[in-house]
Amino acid sequence: MDRPRPHAWAGKSPQEILDRLRPGHADPLRVLDTLIELFNTRHTAREKTVSHKTRAERARFLRRFFLDLQRKAGFHTMPDPRNLGQKHLHAMVQVWQRERLAPATIQTYLSFLRGLASWLGKPGLVRPPARYGLSLEEYERHEHALRDKSWGAHGVDVETVFAQVAQFDARIAASIRLMDALALRRKESVMFRPFEHVMPFEQTGLPLESRKADEYVWIKGKGGRVRWVPLETDGQRSAVALARSLATSRDAHMGDPALKLKRNLRRLDYALEKFGITKRQAGVTAHGLRHGNLNNLYESLSGAPSPVRGGSGVDANADRAARLAVSERAGHARQRAAGAYLGPASPRQSAGRRQSADGPEANPPA
Repeated sequence: MDRPRPHAWAGKSPQEILDRLRPGHADPLRVLDTLIELFNTRHTAREKTVSHKTRAERARFLRRFFLDLQRKAGFHTMPDPRNLGQKHLHAMVQVWQRERLAPATIQTYLSFLRGLASWLGKPGLVRPPARYGLSLEEYERHEHALRDKSWGAHGVDVETVFAQVAQFDARIAASIRLMDALALRRKESVMFRPFEHVMPFEQTGLPLESRKADEYVWIKGKGGRVRWVPLETDGQRSAVALARSLATSRDAHMGDPALKLKRNLRRLDYALEKFGITKRQAGVTAHGLRHGNLNNLYESLSGAPSPVRGGSGVDANADRAARLAVSERAGHARQRAAGAYLGPASPRQSAGRRQSADGPEANPPA
């Protein structure tokens, strides 16, 4: 939980609070903690708050970053966060490279530092990866999937793994079935309440013309976004029925009631590791079930495999409709987020989308 603002801050603006900590005199870590208390709820780029998980991870990283400037980067004194400069950033990037941190990890660290820079009124302080000697191809996040991450693409049979896990822990097996049938994330499957989260269409509040099934599953995903997944297939309905058969009460979730969420998630990961479902051993993770479901959905709607599975030539309108359905099932606010599972649309499809949105003369042929 967020702590209440200190009483001494009452009626003062953030700048007035920071002005009381004189540069060169105040402990840098005290300045940093003040910045964290004032601004850590903010999203780096958008007008929204971030999750408690992001706040905790960002706060831990920032404290460690300033300590490591002395411990690892060779600076004699820890700088006041308000005096953070390019020499500090370059030095720490070199430390991370020596430590062989994963590209995604370094990108996350740079994102956290951009957040700090925005709190300080220095939005351009953190430069693109190339300015720090990092490869753009390696360190920039890809918006589109470059390969099929589903279990089937790596020769992993869902039914075999399901049967093995069911012998170890029936609840975890049911969570796997939910991920596979409904494109749920790990956390969503563990927190799923098979009685409370299944409702008739009439209780969803969705427009009548959008009805696809008699019952819908209510899912609260990342960022608190709620989505409704229609129970359209026998596989989806049987996954919910299995979950209900294992629930200990009407309001029970799929995790072990004796364990907290973090322990339940770790136990799910352990069960998959026990039967070889890891990136190192099988080339896939639990998240691959979600990728498989969404790629299958695209193919069923468009009539062709997704681009990441080698498909091409889909009509622009059919591609757009299928991608929108994929984004909705995945719980993303933007249609283009479907590319993270499906791969990029072909140039012809992209041109078709632009022409549809802007009119036939907006993008004339070259």
